[in-house]
Amino acid sequence: MTDARQNAHNLIDRLSEAQLSALVGLLETIVDPVATALHTAPTDDEPETEGERQAVARSKEWFRHNAGTPFEQVANSLGEQNGR
Repeated sequence: MTDARQNAHNLIDRLSEAQLSALVGLLETIVDPVATALHTAPTDDEPETEGERQAVARSKEWFRHNAGTPFEQVANSLGEQNGR
C-alpha cells in the first residue's frame, strides 16, 4: 500500500460517522460524477399531457395483442437503413 493510501486510511479511521458519511458522498462524486449527477437529478415534474396519456394507452393496447420486436431485429433494420 502506498504512503498516501495508508495515510488516507489512517485519517478515515479518525472520522466520526457524520464525517465519514460526508466523505463517502464526496468520494462517490469524484469516482463517478455522472452516476452522482443522475442520482441527484430532480425527477421530471412536468405534467403528463393528454396526448402522452393516449399514446401510452395505445401502446399498452397494442402490446396486449402483439409481440414486441426483438432488439437485434430493430438494430439490424436500422443498420440496413443507414447503408451498413
